[in-house]
Amino acid sequence: MALLARKQTLIAKIESSYGSDSSPSAGSNAVLVKELEITPLEVDEVERTLVRGYLGNYETLLGDKRALITFSVEMAGSGAAGTANQGLGVFLKSCGFSETVASGTSVTYAPVSGSFSSCTIGCNVDGTNHQLTGCRGTFSINASLNEVPTFDFEFTGKFNNPAAVTQSSLTYQNQADPVLFRSDNTTAFSLMGNSAALESWSMDLNNEIVMRNLVGGTQEVLITDRKPSGSATIEAPTLGAFNYWTKATAEATGTNTFQHGQTGGNIVTVSAPYTDMGAPTYGDSDGVVTLEIPFVCTPSSGNDELSIVFK
Repeated sequence: MALLARKQTLIAKIESSYGSDSSPSAGSNAVLVKELEITPLEVDEVERTLVRGYLGNYETLLGDKRALITFSVEMAGSGAAGTANQGLGVFLKSCGFSETVASGTSVTYAPVSGSFSSCTIGCNVDGTNHQLTGCRGTFSINASLNEVPTFDFEFTGKFNNPAAVTQSSLTYQNQADPVLFRSDNTTAFSLMGNSAALESWSMDLNNEIVMRNLVGGTQEVLITDRKPSGSATIEAPTLGAFNYWTKATAEATGTNTFQHGQTGGNIVTVSAPYTDMGAPTYGDSDGVVTLEIPFVCTPSSGNDELSIVFK
């Protein structure tokens, strides 16, 4: 019987110890995602290039095995201030972030440089279940006018043999409905101290992800570095209003923040307070001159180059 591409589900849960299956369930750990793509098995292939007296393929030996999965999660809160979004919390922590909960008020995510969390991700493709353990990864944030902003994740995990598992009924919880990226929903934008008119904003965390499996060691997906960078497209101000060219040639860093959502429980504030901007370039949007401004998120005292706060 053919498997249907539309019948795919995803569940995820933080692991108590690295690589140990946390057994996420359809009733408690289901996550609403979009643009789901899975590579259930990726291997390093080694050819036995033996000297022979005839032509033909060489035998191939299979090296390290791993699984890859990518998907997007809509930028939204949990629906209740101080409660973590069901999926985003798991995935942000597995990308090298800490989670700080202020009960009834906020949930804050900030980067860390060690003791990284990991998660188990279960992807069911119409009855064929792929369980990825020891998952760590990276993400980007993409927000464009009149679209739903997303966190776009890419995870690497340990390969486990697939199993025939009937898809269970999923219970989605702590994932509020998103709102569009537009002026009545998205406010408080500031770039280098200027409240500009924003058209789009994107940032890639750029985690360096490697899988290590040394003789005598343990197989583990590692986060070895991060170098977040991105770009913002704004309506070009007059020089009298604000001079981004002067900011680009200065040595100082500056603000880079916006708030998405206006209702408690569904407010997300992204901030890179020590942004170092690059050289702006001109663009055209509906006949209006824009500036596309590249930036990098730099730390000041460490692990403070980026924060994501849900209220």
